[in-house]
Amino acid sequence: MNNTGVPSSENAYLKDYIHQITNSLKELTNIELVDSTLSLEEQAKQVFNADYVFLAHNGFSDPIFNYANQTALNLFEMSWEEITNLPSKYSAESDERGQREKFINEVTEKGYSKDYSGIRISKTGKRFKIKNVILWNVYDAENNRIGQAAMFNEYEYL
Repeated sequence: MNNTGVPSSENAYLKDYIHQITNSLKELTNIELVDSTLSLEEQAKQVFNADYVFLAHNGFSDPIFNYANQTALNLFEMSWEEITNLPSKYSAESDERGQREKFINEVTEKGYSKDYSGIRISKTGKRFKIKNVILWNVYDAENNRIGQAAMFNEYEYL
């Protein structure tokens, strides 16, 4: 997905990409994150405005975030432009990156995990522990892995 600006009604809240992400989650875990009776745009709007943290990165060898909902933007204290140009490894402090990388590789192989916890850091240096993170692979319509997404609502500042 290209960096097309912060999700809004002008870009239909990136509905096609959000559909790929939420559909991948449902296929892998049977977790239905959004109300499937809503239009795809309304589902994407629901994700962007949700009170849980929702992030995604592309499938590059050094992945870059390409989606963050408003709660994630607030938690990481970044604008859309900042976070969607950030290699996702930099969301963790340097001494946490090895553990993060190992976890990401495990999910790449297994498809998803529901039990990750780790330390992250915001743009201004606030450290926080994320808990019970669900991380899953994101697939396109041809079943090609195009990245990964994460969701969590438990975190505490350190």
